[in-house]
Amino acid sequence: MPADIAMGIFDMPAERLARCRNLKAFVNSEGNFLPNIDYRHCFEHGIRVLSASHVFAEPVAEIGLAMAIDLGRGITEADRLMREGKEEYGFAANRTAQPLMRARVGLIGFGDLARALLPLLKPFTSAIEVYDPWVPALLIEQAGCRPVTLDSILTHSDFIFVLAGVTSENTGFLDKRAFDSMKKGACLLLLSRAAVVNFSDMLDAAASGRIRVGTDVFPVEPVAPDDPVRRTPNIILSPHQAGAMEATLNAMGASITADIELIARGLPPAICKVAQPETATRFRSMPVSKS
Repeated sequence: MPADIAMGIFDMPAERLARCRNLKAFVNSEGNFLPNIDYRHCFEHGIRVLSASHVFAEPVAEIGLAMAIDLGRGITEADRLMREGKEEYGFAANRTAQPLMRARVGLIGFGDLARALLPLLKPFTSAIEVYDPWVPALLIEQAGCRPVTLDSILTHSDFIFVLAGVTSENTGFLDKRAFDSMKKGACLLLLSRAAVVNFSDMLDAAASGRIRVGTDVFPVEPVAPDDPVRRTPNIILSPHQAGAMEATLNAMGASITADIELIARGLPPAICKVAQPETATRFRSMPVSKS
């Protein structure tokens, strides 16, 4: 019997979709809107394309906060130095420390992840600025933040959280020019997708000591044993583990199931994200190769 619902990250070109005469919804089980499906065909034939990416927001925000505090206070670096017998004590160990408390924080991107991060950041600072050309200033202001330009984020922030998805317009937009404009000693947290930065430029900026970096994502995963990122100083590495937890995957299953039940009853989905004609074809995320 032809399926009413399909789920996965396999390719669904128009030719294959045309054979699915009863299809009401396609659910992307990886968590992003991927370029694996003909969105135009879906919009023209009333097929909803869903993503449960919202379930990753809280766990990724949590690890983002932890990495920010670690970068600013040098916790991982101090641990490494102490194991090597090269530690310093007291003020000497904190000459370059950057506390998150009362810091100026910039968010690049204001989707689910940014909104999950906000309540974690607000006990530390009220100086939170946001750049997101896809979000109206009113929404940012209603969240208690200040909408600003990208240049303002880069030049004024002590901590910058990169939370933007990859699109046809922003691939590699954080490059040498962007990193050179950041405050010396600023902390950059890359939590969305590696393709939004020029990764080589980012590593050069970290290696020079100009900025400190924490990243949960990489251009190619798994990362090769000889990849230079493994030898770059001033960087905390997390092997794309921020959101991949049992509780998160259970929440994804529950969200998808709830929306499928609504669709089966002739009602619109209420929990998962639904692809929009104006933006769906502009996303450029690729599926995670290891999960």
